[in-house]
Amino acid sequence: MGRTIAQKIIAAHLVSGEMIPGHEIALRIDQTLTQDATGTMAYLALENIGIPRVKTEKSLAYIDHNTLQCGFENADDHRYIQSVARKYGVYFSRPGNGICHQVHLERFGKPGKTLIGSDSHTPTGGGIGMLAMGAGGMDVAVAMGGGAYHITMPKMYKVNLTGRLSPWVTAKDVSLEILRILSVKGGVGAIIEWGGEGIATLSVPERATITNMGTELGATTSIFPSDEVTRAFLKAQGREADYVPLASDPDAEYDRIIDIDLSALEPLLACPHSPDNVARAADKGDIAVSQVCIGSCTNSSLRDMLRVAAILKGRRIADSVSLSISPGSRQVLTMLAQCGALSDMIAAGARILECACGPCIGMGFSPASAGVSVRTFNRNFEGRSGTKDGQVYLASPETAAASALTGRITDPRTLGDYPDVALPETFVIDDGGVIAPAPEEEAEQLSVDRGPNIKPFPKGEPLPDAISLPISLKVGDNITTDHIMPAGAKVLPYRSNIPKMSDFCFGVCDEAFPARARKLGRSCVVGGSNYGQGSSREHAALVPLYLGVRVVIAKSFARIHAANLINAGILPLTFDDPADYDALAQGDTLMLDGIHGQLSSGHLTAVTTAGKTIRLSYPLTERQIAILKAGGLLNYTKEASL
Repeated sequence: MGRTIAQKIIAAHLVSGEMIPGHEIALRIDQTLTQDATGTMAYLALENIGIPRVKTEKSLAYIDHNTLQCGFENADDHRYIQSVARKYGVYFSRPGNGICHQVHLERFGKPGKTLIGSDSHTPTGGGIGMLAMGAGGMDVAVAMGGGAYHITMPKMYKVNLTGRLSPWVTAKDVSLEILRILSVKGGVGAIIEWGGEGIATLSVPERATITNMGTELGATTSIFPSDEVTRAFLKAQGREADYVPLASDPDAEYDRIIDIDLSALEPLLACPHSPDNVARAADKGDIAVSQVCIGSCTNSSLRDMLRVAAILKGRRIADSVSLSISPGSRQVLTMLAQCGALSDMIAAGARILECACGPCIGMGFSPASAGVSVRTFNRNFEGRSGTKDGQVYLASPETAAASALTGRITDPRTLGDYPDVALPETFVIDDGGVIAPAPEEEAEQLSVDRGPNIKPFPKGEPLPDAISLPISLKVGDNITTDHIMPAGAKVLPYRSNIPKMSDFCFGVCDEAFPARARKLGRSCVVGGSNYGQGSSREHAALVPLYLGVRVVIAKSFARIHAANLINAGILPLTFDDPADYDALAQGDTLMLDGIHGQLSSGHLTAVTTAGKTIRLSYPLTERQIAILKAGGLLNYTKEASL
């Protein structure tokens, strides 16, 4: 039997395990990336492990999330990351150089390589044929130290594309269509490979939009072949030597095949408050828009920006609309300025933001109360924009630009002829925004800068054999990491300060949770289906750990969050009978006894205050059991290295 693209890369990087879906495998990691909202904890973990120098082919630290410096906290974190990167052998992409996924795609990603990043949208790298996966910061720290990355061997899905996109229909609409088909949990446990004759019509930036949005499916990653389109992109970046061809074998087998006719697609939207709440843009024309945001790691490439500039040229945005545009990288911004496109945007009334994540992570540009914001981003979770009742719609840059011009949600096809935009054959190459680490012989003498906002990494406790836990919180389905540990300008500056961050834990669901959890000491959280979807932020595990949460019971978990819980030393469990979810209430107490003996079987029992027995399970590997018994991945790693 032939192999898929992902299976070929996995086989070439397999350290241990069998490539059987559902079995744990360990992979050698070639590259890592971090960003500043998660990077502080990743580098604190790296220091905690005690490895003097990273061992990957290339590791990069990007500053792109916490760039709004209203106090000393973000600036201190950036100084810490820069100093630790210089000492430990990590390349440092300074503030203003661009969004990690866009810059990595342009300058550092290589087909056939493995990449993990402490950001859930790391699968963007699949647009050039990388096996690129989001991970928790502790997993990234272990990989930087030369350790393997452990995942459950995924199933393989194939999406066959036929035809070509019609004018005004985009790769973002392809992403929304697959979300409509599969939902935000339809890709869990799978790698999605994109193929078919239609992929030849998609540029690398378009492919990267699709692999970026694959994260919202819950997929392990998404990947395109590395072909002549890939070669042309790398050549334009002055990196043709990095090109290697990659394709699946003709007889490769897939667990599911989905067919999409590109020519049949229309401009689509994701309506509040989920990326899979998909509708036709043409059906939402009666909705007034007060804000439009164009950019983010999903849609901030030069191709996207030139298209927006062409739509806006010679026009003015509606009086009722505030429009922000965030180019994805310094390269993109420079080229927009050189060709005059930036002037067209400004003349139309756009506000140009820096090359950073900005509004996508709730870092500024929040909508007005109950305001409708059309955004080219990848997530529209409730409250993520920074406005709790903001109504956020996800759309393509074309639909967003059209909506900015009219002041209402607009099918861009109504604007007339689709502007012809040609990409240059060569791009402006200037890597001056990336600072190389110190030579290894100098690194030992370097110190690490720590401001008062840098707090110690929280320490996990070994999992006891018996534990009595009150339920401190019960929540519903599709609880995101934004629910558990909110982002935004008020919270993000404390990403290196777990004690302070704990004040905001579950604030979207229940503002009283932090005080209640502290009072209880140790507790359990109960959730519904797809618990922990969204960001890779391990703060959504570390902060509950700090507040005494030792067990989380849910109907099902998102992949990265479940791994982060285990790495933090928190036991994830699922209901054998989902109906038992209804039998539990906040304030109940659960007694788990003989935990260690039951873990290997994957089945445990808990007894409620009322005497009801709840049957629970979670498939744990022997390595994960050892991590939990040690009190988390850092304790386990240090013990293993002794």
